[in-house]
Amino acid sequence: MENGISLYPGLDNTLEENLQLLDAAAKYGIRRVFTSLHIPETNVAVLKKELAKLLAAARRYDMEIISDVSPRTLAMLDMTEFDMSAFKQLGITTLRLDYGYDAVQIAMLSHNQQGIRLQLNASTITEQILAELQAAGTDFSHIDALHNFYPRRGTGISEETLQRKNAMLQKLGIKVGAFVPSSGKQRAPLFEGLPTLEDHRGWQTDKAARHLAALGIDSVFISDSLPLPAELQAVADLKQDEVVLAAKMLTQDSVQQELLRHTFTAREDEARDAIRAQESRGLIQGTIEPENNYERKLGAVTIDNKDYLRYMGELEIIKNPQPADNRVNVAAQVLDEEIFMLKYITPGRKFSFKLK
Repeated sequence: MENGISLYPGLDNTLEENLQLLDAAAKYGIRRVFTSLHIPETNVAVLKKELAKLLAAARRYDMEIISDVSPRTLAMLDMTEFDMSAFKQLGITTLRLDYGYDAVQIAMLSHNQQGIRLQLNASTITEQILAELQAAGTDFSHIDALHNFYPRRGTGISEETLQRKNAMLQKLGIKVGAFVPSSGKQRAPLFEGLPTLEDHRGWQTDKAARHLAALGIDSVFISDSLPLPAELQAVADLKQDEVVLAAKMLTQDSVQQELLRHTFTAREDEARDAIRAQESRGLIQGTIEPENNYERKLGAVTIDNKDYLRYMGELEIIKNPQPADNRVNVAAQVLDEEIFMLKYITPGRKFSFKLK
């Protein structure tokens, strides 16, 4: 996944803090930076003083620099007209067109000669807008999309809305990104997180990011000012189109522990009571002895032991509680707060565990 961080020169952080964030993100392999050039609370004088230094540092790390722009941006940057060459000279590689641009303008900009990519606002996209962009001759190979974030509590979008908008865009081959909040330094003016999904307000970054990946998002951005190192690591480690569940390890057996660290595919012949791993029996290296043969509750991760004969190594996640069986070991347990993500492990979907 092509994930990123956010920078807001002229707002919360010092130049040194922002430069340190770029350096830390680069060390984790994060190569995308979002910034906004039309936030009302921005100190424009500071932005003008610091922007060039930040963009130069990002270029040294070979980062894609995405700038949220609107007609207000021109005044901020002392531009008399919308000039792609001027944005390229600054080092901006992608322009997110927030508002104030019609389909004809966007189509024209998508054919620019400066190599600057465009980004649509995924949260406000409609079938009509996409039809107008197609009719205007937009080159969608130079375009992706990014959802809004929402500083005010209660204004973030729903999961249903996000999935509906994503389906419109991804049908045209447009990749879609979204934002997750941080538990580190939160951004002004409200300091209540900047999630895309209202459900994510107050969530840990790791869980919110894995939820977006489970929903099929193509890229995840940390929206707040100074994310924690563990949050940068979590976003860097995200896996494309894979459901990763936090689970408590229960087995003491090294053979089972090793099996639990693999990535699996949910079988196409979906069982009523469990998610069955397609590959697990073929991955076993050794013999699995009986262990933890107790009742299998919702979210139990089970592995069949040697007494189940040719089924030894069968790994399942329980969807409907099952009684104890001496042939079935309970090797791990999906955390209660992550049970809801089982519904995303549909037939053919990849899944794995973040073991605690």
